[in-house]
Parts: sequence; structure tokens; C-alpha cells
Amino acid sequence: MAKLRYVRNMERQKAGSRSSGMKNVVQSIRAVYETDPEIATAVLPRPLVPASEPRIFVQFANVTMHIKKDKVLTVGAATVGVACTYETRPGYYVLAMPMEGEFVVIGGREKFGEPKKIAKTEFNLGTDHHVNAKVSRHGITFLELDGTVGEPSDSKRAFVEHFFCYKALPAIDGAGGFDGEVFLTQLNWERNYDRIRRIDGGQIILRESMFDPLIDVPVRRIVSMEFAEGASVTSGEILRTVPGEWLEPFLVQRYDDPTRGTDIALASESEPQDA
Repeated sequence: MAKLRYVRNMERQKAGSRSSGMKNVVQSIRAVYETDPEIATAVLPRPLVPASEPRIFVQFANVTMHIKKDKVLTVGAATVGVACTYETRPGYYVLAMPMEGEFVVIGGREKFGEPKKIAKTEFNLGTDHHVNAKVSRHGITFLELDGTVGEPSDSKRAFVEHFFCYKALPAIDGAGGFDGEVFLTQLNWERNYDRIRRIDGGQIILRESMFDPLIDVPVRRIVSMEFAEGASVTSGEILRTVPGEWLEPFLVQRYDDPTRGTDIALASESEPQDA
């Protein structure tokens, strides 16, 4: 009997046990910073609505992914999200998700609509508790987190956080638009942290990159920064379909397609008016 591994035995697949989500073990730097409110608003596709404060979530994680019972994969991953709401649901719109590993990048983009890109990551936690994480693409370290891990700020913490993405297929003719429907998706990340420690002297460093222009979402004030260790279970769901024109101007974020972008007027740059 010949073996053909380009075709899956669906009866065997259905007979196997399947979990509701992927179980991961994580060691992560979690940070929140404030940016300009006009930028936080402009970067959100409809129907997402900006949160009351212009906050950006940044996470770098060493993730051990238990994909199947007999398949474990360890990757470095970063997530950058913009605080927003969908109807009454608070969460973060995923602006960038660079990480190591072709498998996890392809799977996340195709299944959940995550804007993942293959990246080089570095993570160092020294004996002096100094922690540093870097994310690089095209030879440019465009995101860096740095600080000193302090005493525990909390013993354990369990919660669920949500992230919003868009799942879509660009039109095959290259003339714009999409082939098929565009879906707004919600990622559900169940966190179960065994230990959380604050990070002292924390820095979020953004560097110029035409391929990953996170520097266009500047750090105005760091709100919080912590080091968390524990487990995570990830899953997702489709919330609704949306018109393709709502997403099309924002699709550039998931491809290496340098663009001049758009100009955003900032209230902080306005000249004071004479009384």
C-alpha cells in the first residue's frame, strides 16, 4: 500500500481528540503605553471604536505551544494592539504580530486573520534581573523592550483578554477589494499567570522601519510594565462580516509594502491661540 501525505485521512482526524483551544506556557513582558489620541483613532478600522484613553498594548513572549499531544513548539512572539471596543466588548485591535516560525505565522493568518509576520526575536533575562527583548525584520530592530524585573506585584492572576482581527482574502486580479467576505474576528486569550513581577526603569523603544512603522504610533507615556509567567489558552470566533472598503486602507499593515501613509493632524502640535 502506498502512502500519500498530501491528503489527510479525515476519518482518523475526526476520531482523534481535539481541544477547544491551544494550550501555551508563556514567559512574557507586558506593557501599556499612551500615544496621541488622534493616531489611536485613525489606525482603527470600522466598526471598532477607540477606547476612552489612547492606550497601546505591547507584549513580548517566549511561548511554548502545545499544538497537539505529540507536537510542542517554542517561539518568540510579539503583539501590539490598540485599545478599542466592539459594541460593548473591550479589547485591542491587533496592529502588529511579528514572531518566529513559518508554521505559526501561516496558521494564525489563515485561521484567525492575525497580521502575523516572520521575524527574528531575542530574549534575555540576566542573573541581575535585567530583561531585554528585541524584534527585528529586514535587519532592523524596530521594537525593543528593556528594564529590570522587580519584586512580585501580585501572586497569581487569571483573566481573559480579547483581541480583534480581520480575516480576508485580497482580490486575485490585483485591482483592490477582496475575494469573498471579510470577517471581523475576536481572539480569546485565557491567562493563568503563576507569577507577576513589576519591571522597574522600563523602556519601550521604537525604531524607524519602512516595513514595520510602529514608530508612527509614538510612546508618550508608559502606563505599566510587568513580567508575567504562567499558562495561556488561545481560541477565536467570528463576530460578523464587514464591508471590504472598511478594511482595505488598513490592509497594508500585514504586508511588506512601504507606503507614504496618511497625514494626521495632532492637537498637541496646534499653536496656542491669542486670547
